[in-house]
Amino acid sequence: MASATTTPDVDLSDFAHLHLHTQYSLLDGAIRTRDLCKTVHERGMKSVAVTDHGNMFGTLQFYEEAKKWGVKPILGCEAYISDGDMEARSDRKNYHIVLLAKNAEGFANLQKLVSFGYLRGFYYNPRIDRKVLAEHSRGLIGLSACLSGHVSKLLLADRIDEARERVLEYKHIFEPGSYFLELQPNGLANQEKINPLLAQLGADCGVPLVATNDCHYVNRGEAHAHEVLMCMGQGRTLDDPKRMKHDCDEFFIKTPEQMAPYFQQYPSALENACRIAQMCNVELDLGRPELPDFRLPEGIEDDLPGYLRRVTEDGLVQRLAAMRRTGIPVNEDEYRARLAYELRVIEQMNFP
Repeated sequence: MASATTTPDVDLSDFAHLHLHTQYSLLDGAIRTRDLCKTVHERGMKSVAVTDHGNMFGTLQFYEEAKKWGVKPILGCEAYISDGDMEARSDRKNYHIVLLAKNAEGFANLQKLVSFGYLRGFYYNPRIDRKVLAEHSRGLIGLSACLSGHVSKLLLADRIDEARERVLEYKHIFEPGSYFLELQPNGLANQEKINPLLAQLGADCGVPLVATNDCHYVNRGEAHAHEVLMCMGQGRTLDDPKRMKHDCDEFFIKTPEQMAPYFQQYPSALENACRIAQMCNVELDLGRPELPDFRLPEGIEDDLPGYLRRVTEDGLVQRLAAMRRTGIPVNEDEYRARLAYELRVIEQMNFP
């Protein structure tokens, strides 16, 4: 470990916040997208990531806003990951993991994982699991996340051997050099407990460190407003001793110079934040229609209108039968005429 007087040998303008929540981390993130990229630009940074909780609702808005300000957008998500099968209903526990897209393949996989969370794993939160993550990890960078991360939770419970096993498992899930252990400079007692443990695990397992700040608001002075927002999300009041809260005001968008002093003791973490920002390069092709690519049975390509007609007619037969079973009077001729009209329009526009 470097001494406390060591200055990281990095260009601080290359530093990027890689763990950050906007208003789309509902009732938790207090950073409005329109403020984010302006602030990042004014504070001397070239890139920034958005990693909202379990969703990518704000991705397109963030991407377009970042381009306006000349800031490179890093597209990501802080996903919820279950300990076992994401579809199991016997255990509602989940952990956090930050996923960042390195390239187009990673962005496609990120979209799939987030969709799986809502379609297959939604049990209080849109969860994924390690199996589905391993199947869709190409092009992604994984960060161990905050105090709610899987590794952090195990360390806080003094389950060091299990934490080591989990680090090695995640290292294997992601492509070589694409999994990092997060160190955060928030001053919380639990964070200060696990930061050196994470650093030691990284050294033992050959997993690099990365500096993040888990930003939830723009400026330090907004910490109290963020507390109120969290209370709303929990349905609790400020004087409720059981409410979840952050006992600090450090989760704001710090300048690189504000980040650097803490990481004098972990210089590689700051360097890796710069390196990851350089590794992530996703360009979205906007402004043109994105039509779905349906997988058709073999040999159908030569008769798309005929196939479309067969599929829709079969569907109409099923729906009419379902309506008849309800006992509701059905004018079948009217529905068939309407279907024929719709199909003629689709065929004339060459849209089958």
